[in-house]
Amino acid sequence: MKKLLYFGIVLLSILTFTSCNQSGGNGELVGVQDRGKWSESQPYGMVYVRRGSFNIGPSDQDPSKSMLPTKTVSQEAFWMDDTEITNSEYRQFTNWVKDSIARRMLGDQYPEFLITEDREGNPIDPPRINWRERIDWEDPDMQMAMQDLYIPENERFFGKKEIDTRKLLYEYWWIDIQQAAKRSNSYNFENQRYEGNVYNAEGELIPIENRSSFIMQDEAYIYPDTLCWIRDFTYSFNEPWATRYFWHPGFAEYPVVGVTWEQARAFCSWRTKIQTTYLNSRGEPELQAYRLPSEVEWEYAARGGKTYSMYPWGGYYARDEEGVFLANFKPLRGNYVEDGGIGAMKVGSYEPNEYGLYDMSGNVAEWTETAYDEAGYQYFSDINPSFTYNARPDDPPVMKRKVIRGGSWKDIAHYIQVSTRSYEYQDTTKSFIGFRCVRSTFGDEFN
Repeated sequence: MKKLLYFGIVLLSILTFTSCNQSGGNGELVGVQDRGKWSESQPYGMVYVRRGSFNIGPSDQDPSKSMLPTKTVSQEAFWMDDTEITNSEYRQFTNWVKDSIARRMLGDQYPEFLITEDREGNPIDPPRINWRERIDWEDPDMQMAMQDLYIPENERFFGKKEIDTRKLLYEYWWIDIQQAAKRSNSYNFENQRYEGNVYNAEGELIPIENRSSFIMQDEAYIYPDTLCWIRDFTYSFNEPWATRYFWHPGFAEYPVVGVTWEQARAFCSWRTKIQTTYLNSRGEPELQAYRLPSEVEWEYAARGGKTYSMYPWGGYYARDEEGVFLANFKPLRGNYVEDGGIGAMKVGSYEPNEYGLYDMSGNVAEWTETAYDEAGYQYFSDINPSFTYNARPDDPPVMKRKVIRGGSWKDIAHYIQVSTRSYEYQDTTKSFIGFRCVRSTFGDEFN
């Protein structure tokens, strides 16, 4: 009896102590104490761009630009790729998509390529891909199971059996926070339902059923358009670039081109996915998503802290004191070679700016997240400015314009200035446009 009384007192003490901890510890507000310490490490291949303010737009003394608008804005800190995304990095994306499609095809005949149950034996629907199972690409039986992934025999060049890159479709989902944030789309707690309407991925206005109405399913054929090298230049022999540039090891460290704005966004989604999957497997907190930079982020990063400079390296000239060109662009009439290259060059071939970012001028122009509007500076917010619009297929062309920055190997010096704005249509591919990713921080300055 005494033992039971003793254990009862101990149990009551434990419950009381636990209750006190849950409610605040000694009656004081102390916050949640069981989450552990966390600090953000530097992402591989990215540099930190500290927060600050600057005047977006032209800041030089060129009279021809005196009527163009400028605006003082403040930008939160972020991470940015130190170079443009390379062919090698983008091939990691295409290979992942290829392997994921192949494993689902193989799963119809080889169950080991799919995970159909969790550890407790509960069914998983749809099944998950088993990435640990090795694909033998030379096995005739496996090739037969994946035959739909290969180019049909009647379309093969010289009878060569190759992966049909037209089949490389990447499906992904994203949350339309802009529509979710509209006051008219808020959740009504009185009648326990949503009352607003939302535009779905097809551009149709539909009633909001539940939170899933804000989840947009999207898809993109992600293989680069290698024929853009031919299409962009009439009466020019660019076949060597068209047939080798993306896949040959000799071009591995060159910037990927021939990708649309939509493909670049799909890449960002995939990059976030593979990192999040890895962190979840280790029980670690998720990080911010990878994305394309806004045009303000891009210009702020390109300036490298040199607020009033025309170029990322500072100063008013595209040459150094010895007369050497400082970027890969079109310096003279038809003389592309003068700056060291005739087309795109390996990333990082020139010196970085003060933030450690390479090729912010020249080499290839870069997609940004921002929708292009001539009057954009007039209504941009002055804190973390952003203007985005994901145009639907049936939207007029003017609504598909996206800001590109930095100029390219084929552009004159004007276009490689940090303040120069230009645009291209989000569903087009060019041999002189690539991209790089950014990732937001968690608010504190990185040490």
